[in-house]
Amino acid sequence: MSVAYIEAYRTGRLKESLRRASAWMKKCTLCPRMCRVDRMAGETGFCRTGKLASVASYGPHYGEEQPLVGRGGSGTVFFSHCNLHCEFCQNYDISQGGEGMPVGPEELAEIMLSLQKKGCHNINFVTPSHVIQPILDALPMAVEKGLSIPLVYNCGGYERISALKLLDGIVDIYMPDFKFWDPGTALRLCNASDYPERARQALMEMHRQTGDLVFDRSGMARRGLLVRHLVMPDGLAGTAEIVNFIATRISAQTYVNIMDQYHPCGRSLENKAINRRITSAEFRHALDAASNAGLTRLDDRHRRCAAIQA
Repeated sequence: MSVAYIEAYRTGRLKESLRRASAWMKKCTLCPRMCRVDRMAGETGFCRTGKLASVASYGPHYGEEQPLVGRGGSGTVFFSHCNLHCEFCQNYDISQGGEGMPVGPEELAEIMLSLQKKGCHNINFVTPSHVIQPILDALPMAVEKGLSIPLVYNCGGYERISALKLLDGIVDIYMPDFKFWDPGTALRLCNASDYPERARQALMEMHRQTGDLVFDRSGMARRGLLVRHLVMPDGLAGTAEIVNFIATRISAQTYVNIMDQYHPCGRSLENKAINRRITSAEFRHALDAASNAGLTRLDDRHRRCAAIQA
């Protein structure tokens, strides 16, 4: 199975998506914050990012889901800043502290190529929602120099459908979070009451573009949707509602990672509702909810999942 973006490069779709994204950056509406600043001229809005993407770190990552990691690791590129600013962010220094350095398209292309050369199985863009245009700007150079591994769009789930459509036929694997079901919770914890509806729409569009997660014969993910959900204290995330939505409105075959690693970070220590880890009972309840909803493809870090042959 070939990667999507090479065909998009050949047909001119990639060039057209870049043209449209660049035009939107002049009055930025790429994410639901709709800041309307001229990022091409260096102005910044909520994400505090102008024309160039900033990269905090990059390299092979072995802590991702097994179908992304394999033996060579997932080639993660951690972008600075974010369009959500969650109180409990586990990458707080990067997403809100702005740790990282600006990179031009040539340098970003070289980063991707270096990860491929190291044997990574994919290019995993972490928090890319606000840097769609810089990614599209770098891709043609990377393709021309031989990039040929899948692209992973690893995001928080706070997306505009129109922006995601710029990536149709370019992104191979979508890996969004679905953080909160309740608008009030989303407002309190990331100042985005529209997050739940945006996430629902985003997952449906991502699945429309790529379908259920498909693996190659070695068990590595090649294309499709992988959803992450972080279980939070006292059921704040709305796990039961989220897994039911995924099973009934997306697909019962959706590959889902129910995550148990919540721990207080960032500003969450100041919030009594989320200043503790989850209990084993809370995590088990979340897994039971996913099973009861009919989801069968749940990520298991201790067991290689059954593959759907490409």
